[in-house]
Amino acid sequence: MKQVLEFLGFIALVQGALGLVHEFTDWHVGFVQRIGFLDGYEIYASIALVVLAFALFAAAESVGGPG
Repeated sequence: MKQVLEFLGFIALVQGALGLVHEFTDWHVGFVQRIGFLDGYEIYASIALVVLAFALFAAAESVGGPG
């Protein structure tokens, strides 16, 4: 379970960071800007993904087990 949470946290962190990179540099990377209903809210969604990533990392640390 710990490895699953860490993996999901890593994916959320990467996608959040890529969404922020896309917004500030106009590189066409990441997944957030491709979701239609988030038009105009990409920065907020990217920040939420980064915060979610840290929450998932914290949850992974609190869950015992291998990894």
